Formats: sequence, C-alpha cells, structure tokens
Amino acid sequence: MSQGPKVISEIIHPELEPGVINHEMIRQAIEDNYHKGEAGRLERLEEVEYNSVEVLRLDFQNILRIDHLWVLPNLTKLSLNFNRLDKIENLDTLVALKELDLSFNYIEKIENLDNLKNLEILSLFNNEIELIENLDSLENLIILSLGNNKISTPKGIERFRFLSKLHCLNLEGNPLQEVDGYPLKKYIHAILPNLKYYQYAFIMNEMKEEASALYELQLRQIEENEQEEIELREKRAKAIADEQRLSSSFVENLNEHQLFESLFENDEDGRALRMIGDDAEELIKEYRNDIYAITQQIYQLGLEKHEERLDEIEMFEECVREGQKRAQITGQTTVENFLAEKEDIFSKTKTILKRVEAMAAHNEEADAIEGMEDVEKQLGLFNARMDYTWQQLMEEEVQLFETVEEATAQFDHTIQDLMNQFIEQAQTYFVQLRDVSLNFSDALSEAVTGYITFMSASGAEDKVPQELKECLEDKDAIMNLIAGMRDNHMQKIDAREDRLVSRGRQWVSSLIEEMQKSEIQRNRAKIMEINYFLDQMKESFEQLQADVHEEALKEEGAI
Repeated sequence: MSQGPKVISEIIHPELEPGVINHEMIRQAIEDNYHKGEAGRLERLEEVEYNSVEVLRLDFQNILRIDHLWVLPNLTKLSLNFNRLDKIENLDTLVALKELDLSFNYIEKIENLDNLKNLEILSLFNNEIELIENLDSLENLIILSLGNNKISTPKGIERFRFLSKLHCLNLEGNPLQEVDGYPLKKYIHAILPNLKYYQYAFIMNEMKEEASALYELQLRQIEENEQEEIELREKRAKAIADEQRLSSSFVENLNEHQLFESLFENDEDGRALRMIGDDAEELIKEYRNDIYAITQQIYQLGLEKHEERLDEIEMFEECVREGQKRAQITGQTTVENFLAEKEDIFSKTKTILKRVEAMAAHNEEADAIEGMEDVEKQLGLFNARMDYTWQQLMEEEVQLFETVEEATAQFDHTIQDLMNQFIEQAQTYFVQLRDVSLNFSDALSEAVTGYITFMSASGAEDKVPQELKECLEDKDAIMNLIAGMRDNHMQKIDAREDRLVSRGRQWVSSLIEEMQKSEIQRNRAKIMEINYFLDQMKESFEQLQADVHEEALKEEGAI
C-alpha cells in the first residue's frame, strides 16, 4: 500500500516554501552540479547554456507544480523525487527525455506523457496512483516502476503488450495482489511475453509457460480484444511508411505536371511571350508533354531505386536480427546456468547461516566464527560466479556490438553506391529536361519573331499586346524576353535537381547515423540490463543473511 504522504512529509525539507519550478530554481540546480574548487568557480563565470543541459535533479525541493522546463529542450534525465507534485504536466517539450523519476510525490493520475516518445526509464514509485493508464504510447520504455501506489485492479496491465521494449516492471506494494485467484506475478508472466524482470526477479521461460497455461482463457480474450487495435496500429504505421517511402524516393511532385506548372509561376517574361496566341500555346502544349514524359521516367526511376535500397536495408537488418538472436540465446543460457549455481550456493549458505545463528544463540562463539568463515567462502564463490557471468555476458555484448558496427560500415558503402547510381541516372534525365527547355525557348523565339514581323508588315501594330510592343521597335527585346524566360526555367530545373541530389545524400547520411545511434542505444540498454541484474543478485545475497537472522530472532522470541 502506498505510504507516500507520510513518507514525503517526514523527509522533505520543512524550511523550504512550497513552490513552482522557475528559472532561478533550474539555474541553481544546474550550478549545484558544477565541479568543485577552481573549475567550479570558472564555470560560474560563464552564462548558463540551457540548450546543453542533459541532466536536472530537483529532489527534496517542496515543488508543487512542474513548469518552465521548456528552457531545457535537450534534457535526457529529469529527477523530481520527494516533492509535493500531484499532477504530471508541462513536460511536452522534453522530447529528448530518456529517464524520468517522479517517485515519492502525491501524483494521482498517469497523464501527459504522450510526447515523451524516447522515454526509456520511468519511475512513479510511491505516489497515489489508482489506475494504470496512458502509457502504451511510450514505445521505447524499458524500465517502469509503479510500486507503492494504490493500484487495486489489473486493468491496464494488458496495454503493456504494446510496449515491446519493456523488460523490467515493478508493481510491488500495491493493493492488487491476485488476479483470478492466482498471484499477480503469474498474471504478469502470462500476458507480458517480452518482460524479463518482474519486481527485480528474472523471469525464466518455464515460469512464462506455466503462467500462460493458468491464464489461457484470459490470454485468448486479451488477444481477441486487441486484434482490432493491432490492425489499426498497423494501418497507421503503413500510412506513415508509405509517406516516408514517397519522400525517401526523392521524386515527390514529379508524378504529374507539377514541375512544368512551376516553370511558369512568377514568369512574367514567359507570360508576355505566350500572348502571341495559338502558335505559342501549341509549342507550350508540346513542351508540357515533353517535360511530363521525362519527369515520369525520373519518378519511376526513383520508385525502382527506392525499392532496391529498401531490399538492401531489409537484408542488413535481418542479418543484425539474426546476430542479436544468437547473442540472446547465448546470454539466456549463461543467465540460467548462473541462476542454477546461485540456488545451490544460496541453499548451502542458508544452511550454514542457520547453524551459525544456533551457535550464536548458545554462545558457541568459536564455532560461530568458523561458520561465518564458511559463509565468506560461499560469498567469495558467489562473487566469482557473478564476475564470470558478467564477463561472459559483456564479452558476448561487445562482440555483437563490434560485429554490427563493422557490418554497418560495409552497409554504408553499399547504400552510398546505390544512391550514387540513382543520382547519376536521374541527372541524365535532368540534362534532357534542360535540352527540352532550350529547344522550347528557341522554337518560341522563332514563333514570336515571326509574329512581330507579320504584324509589322501587315500594319497591325496596334493589335500587338502591350507587353510586346517594345519588340516592334527593338528586335533585341524579343531575345531579352526569351533569355529571361529561359533563365527562369533553367533555375527551377536546376533547383529540382539540386534538391534530389542533396536530399538523397542527406538521407544516406541520416540513415547511417540513425543506425549507429540505435545500436549504441541498444548496447547501452543491454549493459544497463546486465549490471542491473547482477546488482540485484548481489543484494539478494545480502538479503538472504538478513532474512535468516530475522527468522532466527522470531524463533528465539517464540521459545
């Protein structure tokens, strides 16, 4: 059961006035994190660079409301432990946030977290939360703590099935203890297949299989209920993918007559030349068709090459997935072997500790000391097994990381070559577009010259459009109008080519950067998971000693 109000009231600094997060509080927290001594003095001489701040701790500050954090757009870690917050709010701008700790507050509702798409660790431990809700959009969440709240219903837990990266969950200390007559942990094991740790304990495969059998009917109902939403999410993902596909083809707005229509936008010279009538319109119609035929070839080329790049990406990602799967199987075997050895060591240690407690109770100090030496030997053996397990897991992870890193470098060369081939082929079509534009300019020049000559010879100068009257007296005026139109059209064709080339090369750069970033994040998450697991194992040994001692005291008191 949540003990939030009592615990917080006892711990928060009573001398601090309750308040709202403001610029001064943020600045002070940043400065408190500066180095000590001369280095810190020099840091304080510089103006605070809010954009560069990645970590902010505002614990024990009697804060009533969250505000002003928009000044820290690149914040990745925020801690607001032990305050008086009753609402989650004003975090929308912290899109880079990866860790958020709101433990030991008075928060009653999970809300306003939808924008935090990069969040990996979220702690709402020891609050006043009654319902699990509004978390299924946090698709990068890895660790979630909702312990010591007022959650009394399992409703909402099934939504965690949409969080494929969620590996660690804590619900300890809530009123909810059972679901359909079975312990809550079995329900968790059954409906969250991707979860690896529940309440700090590793979930072995046989535990999941046993729990799935117990909740077979409920699991089937959950799967049926979520099917419609799965389809909706898949459709939404497909729509986004289609949009990205067209954008990633770099030939958007080339499938119709968009390029041709853009050529005559804000083209006053071209507009004037078109006033000669049907001859100009006939040439423009031919010009339009020629431009369309070439842009269609560019468009089709873009789609074709885009599919080639997607195939290459899929092959690369499949290779990476296979490597990750092999590493996962190896790592799981290592962990299961360690857990089997742990059980053996703990069993022997517990027996020794009970004997030591009995000796101590009978004042057999020499024997008790000897017994504790045996405990130390077991601890040494356990630490050695932990060190070996850590080394094995880390070696496997380092090998996987280096393999993916090398494969990414090779993939970079491959995708660069594909992009260069596409750009070179597309550029040949842009050469054709420029040729078509030049031919049109020449043909229109002849048509306008013929028109002016005819109108002048026939004495119909007064019927010449006002925009072309200068051409009656100055033959160079026609060439000036043609040159202006031609330059305008060439600039727009060149700009579209430059856009294709620059975006194509930027896409490759961004793709490789994102792949590298994703692998680094995966690697860090895995290392964090390994260390977290072994830290829990170390604490479990210490807890074993405390449990045996407490048990002995109870038995002694009962005598």
